[in-house]
Amino acid sequence: MNRGTFLVFEGIDGSGKSTQLARLARRLREVGCDVVETAEPYAGGSWGPRIREMARSGRALPPQEELHWFEEQRREHVREVVRPALAAGRTVLCDRYFLSSAAYQGARGLDAGAILARGERELPVPDLVLLIELDTGTAFARIGGRGAPGEPVFERQDFLARVAERFAALERPYIVRIPGAGSPDAVERLVRGAVAERTSLLGAPDP
Repeated sequence: MNRGTFLVFEGIDGSGKSTQLARLARRLREVGCDVVETAEPYAGGSWGPRIREMARSGRALPPQEELHWFEEQRREHVREVVRPALAAGRTVLCDRYFLSSAAYQGARGLDAGAILARGERELPVPDLVLLIELDTGTAFARIGGRGAPGEPVFERQDFLARVAERFAALERPYIVRIPGAGSPDAVERLVRGAVAERTSLLGAPDP
């Protein structure tokens, strides 16, 4: 059986990636795709809940320890969700992956290139990464309007600015950058266009 298709949504907090992942999943199911939606930190493992608790506590870990936590949860996530789904020929949509570690822990001062290379060496490489780009002021305003518990370890505008710089510096052939400042419908059209151009999931792109 052919390996399934692996699509990842990336971007800073508040960029709209989770919204767009849900919209794309709905559209792919409409055209008959067998879709698995998943996200990091992986809630089903032992490391993901610890990461969420730490992020909400406001007490950051030392950078290398923080990276260790994220990489361990990713190994669990890939072992339990991503690899089995791809092996079964399913389409996997993932909210965050190893590019987030390169950007976020890179913004802590670690080597983003080394983090990215290790992820590509050890884990399934995405067929397409949809990197939604949005200015940090707008993103931070969206975070404040959620009404959900915050994650002050990561959701600070000065820190997100550094993360955005790390994302901007990442260069890989599987990355497509999506401007995120438009309406959700406008961004969705850009996402669908990129998926149609880079994969066979939605048929041929619009002319």
